[in-house]
Amino acid sequence: MAVVLVGWYRGRSQQERGDTGSGPRRRLPKNVGPMALAILLLMLLLAGMLACNLPGSGSGSASSTPTVVTEGNGFGSSANHVHSLLALPPHVLLLATHYGLFRSEDGGQHWQEVAGGQGQIMENLMTYSLTVSSLDPQHLYVLTYPSVSNARGTPGLYMSKDQGRTWHLMVSNASLTRTTIFLAAAGNDSPDEVYIYLSERQEHGLLVSHDSGSHFREAGTLPFSVISGLLPVPGAPGRLLVYSSAGMALSSDGGAHWRLIAGIKGGIFDATTAGPNQPIYASGDAGMYISRDGGRTFTPTTRSASARSFFLLTSLVAAPSNPHVLYGETATSIYRSTDDGQSWISLPTIRGNLSELAVDPADPFQLYLSLSYPTAVYVLSGQGNGAHWQSLTPAST
Repeated sequence: MAVVLVGWYRGRSQQERGDTGSGPRRRLPKNVGPMALAILLLMLLLAGMLACNLPGSGSGSASSTPTVVTEGNGFGSSANHVHSLLALPPHVLLLATHYGLFRSEDGGQHWQEVAGGQGQIMENLMTYSLTVSSLDPQHLYVLTYPSVSNARGTPGLYMSKDQGRTWHLMVSNASLTRTTIFLAAAGNDSPDEVYIYLSERQEHGLLVSHDSGSHFREAGTLPFSVISGLLPVPGAPGRLLVYSSAGMALSSDGGAHWRLIAGIKGGIFDATTAGPNQPIYASGDAGMYISRDGGRTFTPTTRSASARSFFLLTSLVAAPSNPHVLYGETATSIYRSTDDGQSWISLPTIRGNLSELAVDPADPFQLYLSLSYPTAVYVLSGQGNGAHWQSLTPAST
């Protein structure tokens, strides 16, 4: 249960870090056991629930005409924090936060709040679980939940067909669940396919829609009572990977049937791939795994048990333009691998609460980083000893 909201609440309870610089290739802090990790994540979960799940209700929605950000540091007050970050072609960035959904179409040089603000669609709603179709980069989905007690927007699943410029409510939370939708994942059968997970339904909580979220049905019985993530494998319609604190499983028929993946020890925190027919990476209690056969089998990225023991990467992103380049994140540090996760180098440190990572679709070495409390966005510039973080955070006005 503790690992379930790793993606949603990643980075929100982290301590502020200091100084900058870069380091040599090195091992990450020694791994903790699954039980200790579960206790730690449960504490983070409870803190995240207190921070994010404010009671509220709403009705109706408003125009989604973009408005230029004008408050705080540009992303709002110091209480704002990041739930999701996407980098899309050609130079589009989308930032889903507790207070507003922000978009840039020039690589972060300028930003607009496109939803969540006063008079906008999703007014007073936090946005999270932002996901893009692997078949159409224009087709996006995002989940919402009240960020204040008297939210005016309707919590639920929203869809965009113009790369996040405008949004439309597809289904309300109230029509599906008594609580909230835990995650959303764009499917791999068509841009109109989207999966959601309702944690209160446990192994029966995976639902699928083939009309962009207007109607849902149960996909099938999951092999786990609680899941932490879902990865529809790009380029392989119907093939899904689901992971949890108990391991990982594969479905080849859209979730109707599942097979546990052998060789996974303990839980899996995150899984990612660069695109169709590319390696799939996963990180978990026992370290890093790689699949070269579309998710059918996974093996450790290194055969050395001692080398595997140090990995505790709670977040992974792969570079779309180079499947061998991979980025990983711990609570305090960011790392890059250029050899399928076999070895890693530390990237320059940065002061702030680390949040989400995203890689530029065209440049495998252009990494975007978001921070929380307050929300900020940076891009990694330069190479080697000259690498540094450059701010893309809009100034307050």
